[in-house]
Amino acid sequence: MNTTMRLFILVAGLMFLAACSTLRGTGDMGVVIERASGSVQIIETSHQTRLGRIEGLGDLSHASVVYSRDERYAYVFGRDGGLTRIDILASRIDKRLLQSGNSIGGAISQDGSLVAVSNYTPGGIKVFDAETLELVADIPATYGRDRLRSKVVGLVDAPDQRFVFSLYDAGEIWIADFSMGRHPHITRFKQVGRQPYDGLITPDGRYYLAGLFGEDGLALLDLWHEEKGVRKILADYGRGSKKMPVYKMPHLEGWAMTEDYAFLPEVGRHEVLVVNRHNWKKVTSIPVYGQPVFVMARPDGRQIWVNYAFPDNDTVQVIDTEKLKVVQQLKPGKAVLHMEFTPRGEQVWISARDSNRVTVYDTFDFHEIKVLPADKPSGIFFTSRAHRIGL
Repeated sequence: MNTTMRLFILVAGLMFLAACSTLRGTGDMGVVIERASGSVQIIETSHQTRLGRIEGLGDLSHASVVYSRDERYAYVFGRDGGLTRIDILASRIDKRLLQSGNSIGGAISQDGSLVAVSNYTPGGIKVFDAETLELVADIPATYGRDRLRSKVVGLVDAPDQRFVFSLYDAGEIWIADFSMGRHPHITRFKQVGRQPYDGLITPDGRYYLAGLFGEDGLALLDLWHEEKGVRKILADYGRGSKKMPVYKMPHLEGWAMTEDYAFLPEVGRHEVLVVNRHNWKKVTSIPVYGQPVFVMARPDGRQIWVNYAFPDNDTVQVIDTEKLKVVQQLKPGKAVLHMEFTPRGEQVWISARDSNRVTVYDTFDFHEIKVLPADKPSGIFFTSRAHRIGL
């Protein structure tokens, strides 16, 4: 065997070993945002271990993540307008661009071909090719006679290749429909309520709800019947006539939806509101430890996990959805910011920013499974989100 052939075999062997090092499934993987250092940890849930760390993602103070449909690529939306596509198998940045001056989250289309980003500055959304990150559409959120630009919030994906979002300054909800190609049809719903501050879509993709900061109530859009327009529900939901201090606005995408009920954080109150999903009327309120921020359902719908705003943000409580009462209280650390369930719900991962750790709990008996160190962790995002509407 000559030297050239030996060299060829050696190089081929090294390439094979390199390929094998990333040859694994992605179904039990995810990322943890480390907001202070502009980095993310790559983790896996089967053994609760860290697989890698990626730096250089910019301002992650309000970061969110969506996944490609094959779960290999995570799209990280930074507060500085950064859109970063990371390869979680190779633990590296694949592509990155600064697409605006100030952004507040994003979404990926139903077929996985488009990634949309909602922007504060300048107000609007930009839509990119998911493979190349080339700009596909720039949709300015203009309103009024003077064509002012509104901050965009509550951006979600919807069935039939649509994106739905709210205009905070304009009090409007828009649908960008890409079902006919890459030149979207825009449907505008005006006067939906004052200052919609966030939005969510129900897990079945039918209803879009926007919370209203400027008045009590919620704006509801039935995406099966757009012709009916937006209607206001729960007119007494909010801070009410007696204005109460709000230390952190609840995140609507953290609302819990079970088969019959929606569980909502009461704004400014130490309560979780229970709403009938069939008629969108209040059923009851559940007293809790503090002002709820995230109210999240375990995948089977049997439990609701709740975290709180300052000064009660070292505590997490668990609500039994059959008994409609708190059945467990935990102390995961200082400044609990986010929770994420494994796909079948046997674990919940909880980030505690000021304790620099992520704690994993068993959701059956609530025992602590593991603690992982992290640098000011915030959002936790598992790859199972790739197959869920609105996440």
